[in-house]
Parts: sequence; structure tokens; C-alpha cells
Amino acid sequence: MQKNSLRVVLCRVFLGGVVLGALMAVIGIVQFRGNAVRETYELFLSRHADYQALNDSLMPHLKHRAAFRLYAKRLNLEQTFKPGHYLLTPGMDVIEVVRALKLGIQTPVRLTMNNVRIPAQLAAKLAGQIDADSVAIHRALIGTTQGKPSTGLDSLKHFAMFLPDTYEVYWTTTPEELIARMEREYARFWSEERDAKRKRSGLSRWEVMTLASIVYEETRQADEMPRVAGVYINRLRKGMPLQADPTVKYAMQNFELRRILHKHLKYKSPYNTYVNKGLPPSPICMPSKQAIESVLNFEQHDYLFFCARPTFDGYHNFARTFAEHKRNAKAYAAELNRRKIK
Repeated sequence: MQKNSLRVVLCRVFLGGVVLGALMAVIGIVQFRGNAVRETYELFLSRHADYQALNDSLMPHLKHRAAFRLYAKRLNLEQTFKPGHYLLTPGMDVIEVVRALKLGIQTPVRLTMNNVRIPAQLAAKLAGQIDADSVAIHRALIGTTQGKPSTGLDSLKHFAMFLPDTYEVYWTTTPEELIARMEREYARFWSEERDAKRKRSGLSRWEVMTLASIVYEETRQADEMPRVAGVYINRLRKGMPLQADPTVKYAMQNFELRRILHKHLKYKSPYNTYVNKGLPPSPICMPSKQAIESVLNFEQHDYLFFCARPTFDGYHNFARTFAEHKRNAKAYAAELNRRKIK
């Protein structure tokens, strides 16, 4: 009788142990293989971040934190995690999260650049989109490495290589790596077809970019850009100064000027196309791709002048003779005076 009772007790203990073991196994599976992410979360880990910063950022968005800590310790994550941008989504388990951080399995970010006039402005815009400060980016754009340009191009060409668009890059991309990427994108942009069109204008790639920057600053009306480009091509071919108002603003580094006066036209600078013939030394902004295409596909006509319309609709009146241009300019100046724009 006692033996039977003992067998029953042992059997119950064994079954209890099996059940407990099975329960622990289920809990373990849930902890390590179940959904560990509360909601979609973008984790940005700077190359300057330590492991505590990782934990502070990540833990509020995780379930099964004990399992995370256990598996992270097993894989020595504290010493081996990689900086970067990680997109964590519901459905990811602890093992996937830890391994992504250990192996640096990043999610690219979308980097957008446009409406930029000078390298410092570009650096500030990029600094908010990759893990680098504006000083480091600006230094890479205009600086050198051991006395030599970092990509074999001078500082002005670094800036001119950046074509406005949206690119997928890793958040940890260095400024030097980004410049190298933009050099490849620039080379890819200049297809055989575009180079054939460029030869029609008689301009180099560099000159196309420079003229496109002037066209872009003159008008944001895409359908008018080829006509504006045609005016400048005509003036270049005749040896006439371009007399482009945006180059005066760039020369003075005063982009808030609403009205170019005669005193401004005399400002001494290689960028002032009122006092210098030909194109300025470099682009005066980052031209849109539309502006570049407009220079490559410039409109053939005999206009030599243009002036903003007094209707302020963003378009221009074009003229073949200086007398006609003077009448257009007088009408526009009268409207400026009426609106008290100085």
C-alpha cells in the first residue's frame, strides 16, 4: 500500500515536472521567438552612442526584455553592436532584433537634396539626414585630405556633382562616402544621349551645370526654361555679357535682394556677369534636373533679352532688340515702384 502511494506521488511529481518543463519551454519559445516589437519603430544609433544609449532607446519599444538581455549577453552585443538606422516592425522576435544590431543589418534612409545655393547650405541640409554633423560634411565638400581633394576634384566640383533627387543611403554613410556616391551618380547622369545634346550647345559638362544654375535662378517655370537657356546661348555665341541678375545676388551673397539696382551691377566679383563676359566660375546654385535638361534642349530663337513680366506671374517678356527690352524693363520697373519694392 505504501509502495503504491509512493509510486503515485513520484508519478505526480514527474508529471508535474514534465508539465512545468513544457510550460517553461513554451514561455521560452514565446519569449525568444514571439513578437518582440510593440509597434513600428525607427532606431537611430549614432557611431558615438554607447550600449546604455542603445538600451535607453530600444527598451520602451520591446516586449520580452529579459529575453533580449539574455540573448544580447550571449552574443556579446554590448561590445559588438553596430551603429545605424534600424526599422523594427511588429513580428520581429528577440533573436532577429539582436542579430540585426550585431551584424549591422540596417534599413536605408531616403536622402533628399534640392533648393541649395552654397556648400554650407547643402551641408546643413544633409546633416539632418545622415549621421554626420554639418561641419564634417562642409569640410568634405570644400576641404582636402592631406592637401589633395578627396575624390580628385576641386571643392567647387564637389558641390556641382550633387544632383537634386532622393537617394537611398545608409544613415552611417560618411561625408567622403557620400561624395563618392554622388560622383558615381553624376557620371551615370551623363549618358551618351545627354553628351550628344551637350555638344550641340558647345558647352562642357561643367558649363552646362553652371548655365543651368543661372536658368534655375531666373525662372521656376519649367516650360519657360528652354527659352531662357536659348537667350543665354545666343549671348554667349555673340560674345555678349550674360547680364544675369542672379549672378549679382550670388556675388554679393545676398539672396534676399528683391530688386537689382545700378549700384549692384558694378559689384566686383568673378561671379558678376554684368562686369565679366562668359559664364561665372562655377554654378551659383544646385540646378534642378529640369533646368539641366532645358540647357541641353535649349530653344533655338533670336531673342537676346528677357525681363520679368509686370504681372508678376513668374514668366518673362522676351525681346530681340535692346529698344524693345528697354520698354519691357520700364514697364516692370514701374510696377516695382507701384508695389513699393525696393
